[in-house]
Amino acid sequence: MSEPHLPPSETPSHKTVWERDTLERLVFATLAEQRASRRWRIFLRMAWFALAVVLVWTGMHKGGVGGSSPSQPHTAVVAIKGEIADGADASAEWVVTALRAAFEDEGSQAIVLQINSPGGSPVQAGIINDEIRRLKEKHKKPVYAVVEESCASAAYYIAVVADEIYVDKASIVGSIGVLMDGFGFTGLMDKLGVERRLMTAGVNKGFLDPFSPQTKPQRAHAQTLLDQIHQQFIQVVRDGRGKRLKETPELFSGLFWSGEQAVELGLADGLGNLDYVAREIVKAEDIIDYTRHDNVAERLAKRFGAAIGEGAMRALQTMPAVR
Repeated sequence: MSEPHLPPSETPSHKTVWERDTLERLVFATLAEQRASRRWRIFLRMAWFALAVVLVWTGMHKGGVGGSSPSQPHTAVVAIKGEIADGADASAEWVVTALRAAFEDEGSQAIVLQINSPGGSPVQAGIINDEIRRLKEKHKKPVYAVVEESCASAAYYIAVVADEIYVDKASIVGSIGVLMDGFGFTGLMDKLGVERRLMTAGVNKGFLDPFSPQTKPQRAHAQTLLDQIHQQFIQVVRDGRGKRLKETPELFSGLFWSGEQAVELGLADGLGNLDYVAREIVKAEDIIDYTRHDNVAERLAKRFGAAIGEGAMRALQTMPAVR
């Protein structure tokens, strides 16, 4: 019996060639993927090694301004800018590190706090305030505060430790108060028919939960905490400003004033900028900034870490899901 006739495209020899070509392409594609994966692993190892070398080199060459040897007479500046909070540029960790370097340099004639901040954490501000007091007592160097746009709330908490405070006539100064803010969605949830299922061990554990009603005892407790912290703030201001302070019923109400008004109320001592204070008050026109900033290695580490994280997320997104 004769074999059935097949079209040229379906002859056995042609099918064998097509299968072989397909298999070769799959093999080459697999090899190429393996090579790319191997190159990526090698690149990551080299990049991490290079980063480690940079960090070690920077650590070995890192030091204060002017090195370990004392510098020439100058005015030392430590900037406190932006939100005062843990992890921020104006955190207690970073500011205190800069302050210690400024005080310990034998060439620094005085320390100037260059402030431009709306405030932030009373805890971070308290740590900075306490450390400035300690350093002043230890090194016997004067401290001045120079306010740029704003020195409010926790920023003023820090400023009052200075021997004198200088402002621009249009600066915003004050806001001696404490707040705790949030939202309450209980009425909206009732209208939408949404039930909040919050389980706690302790009747007051969830009293700041925005989806649960706030009781009168809970509100009274929160107000007591705020009043106590407020009194601590007021005492720090009184200790720092002393008899210069012209107390009024509104002074500690949370209001803020212009720089010109702040001088009249005794919240500040005069009008002046950084150059004026260095030249006329400290009598040391040379200014050295001790403010801590991210160095090159730290910036590279952050960017490299972010890039690796992004690459890992993309890799995870392309991987098949495990079921």
